[in-house]
Amino acid sequence: MSGPIQQSRGAVTPVVLRRTFLAQAAILPWAISRSWTWAAEGASGEQKNRFFFTSQGKTAITNADGTELKYLSFDAPGQATWQPGSCFSDGRRVVVLSMEPRRDGPGRPFEEYYTQTPTHLWQYDLQTGALDEICQQDRIAPFTTPALLLSDERLLIQVVKNKVGQIFSVRLDGSDPKAFTKAGEGLPYGLSLSPDGKRVAFHLASPKGYQVWTSDLEGGDRIQVAAQPGHLYFGTQWSPDGRWVLYVDCLHQNDPGHDWADVCVGRPDGSEHRVLTTGQSMWFAATYGGPKTRGSGSNVPSWTRDGRILFPQRTKDAKVAWEYRVGQPDLDHFNRDFKPELAKGGVQICRLDPDRGSIEPVTPQQDGVWDFRASQSTDGQQIAFCRAATGEPAAIWVMDSDGQNARLITRGIDDLGADHPRWIPSH
Repeated sequence: MSGPIQQSRGAVTPVVLRRTFLAQAAILPWAISRSWTWAAEGASGEQKNRFFFTSQGKTAITNADGTELKYLSFDAPGQATWQPGSCFSDGRRVVVLSMEPRRDGPGRPFEEYYTQTPTHLWQYDLQTGALDEICQQDRIAPFTTPALLLSDERLLIQVVKNKVGQIFSVRLDGSDPKAFTKAGEGLPYGLSLSPDGKRVAFHLASPKGYQVWTSDLEGGDRIQVAAQPGHLYFGTQWSPDGRWVLYVDCLHQNDPGHDWADVCVGRPDGSEHRVLTTGQSMWFAATYGGPKTRGSGSNVPSWTRDGRILFPQRTKDAKVAWEYRVGQPDLDHFNRDFKPELAKGGVQICRLDPDRGSIEPVTPQQDGVWDFRASQSTDGQQIAFCRAATGEPAAIWVMDSDGQNARLITRGIDDLGADHPRWIPSH
């Protein structure tokens, strides 16, 4: 989460605002639409894990050991940035989002001009390199982003028209659009698909606040999982057995920069909501880097294959180097001042057992080191994560699932930072 939610007395205006869009963009690299069991097969027959990551607006692929790292080059002129989305069931094709140069900027307010930026959705074949544009028919608005791949034939998309966001279900070519949400009721994002492919979980940025819901694939039969005044519920991920939905709870009225949150789970039928951590101990709004390499984006916890939870836990009284500018106008969807001299503590990756409530460290606790965005490979053997020293850009690391053998994979293009590692599934 890279900036404040624009609220008044805990309410969220139905007009989609600055942080809603950029939070959605930040979510795309880790958004997962289904469960996969895959490890790529190398030339010698051994299984290799691979993942996507992003750096300087480009998308890259690498093996988990850092070999065969390459930045994808797409033959589509006029596109400024690229991001990977969900993979298809064949493990070869992936939905990719590109965006033309942004229309907002000096003298052009974000709220009016950002959503005039045309975006494009593509189907990219990892084996052949074929790139085919999708969602062109019956296009509703220039600003369209992928929200969730429901199946190999149907996709949920986020569209913005007259500054109001809405989710539609469409065929891959963009035809047969069906409203998943109504204009004005708020914008759902952080969407995830249940393991059986029958239900969708999401958080809704509604006039009553940020809430967690489940629904059927058409947006109907909605069930409220978590909603409470003063609590900002964010991000969803189904447990491997489909019995829980994972999300976070930020007490935003006491934390206007949304730096911290607690880890929660809820039953998909709304029968139970549990807070698994205390003291807003999870790092939520990741802000890192220096003035020329700053980065951001919402942190969310993730499930492991054995039903435990990885999350970035802060040291007591930790403080980030980028101080939120309370009461100042947000001109750049960051709204922070760089004050590394005030930074203290750090963040480590921890593993949480939701049944016993136990928490164990996976990476060491180090002052001035911030570990985040941890996710386990689909074979359960490795964990990819980001690590940033105070005031430095993020780098991507990989370790064994028990925390051993942590190794640096990449610092990104020209060592200017790498972020959003996401494992690539396939057969």
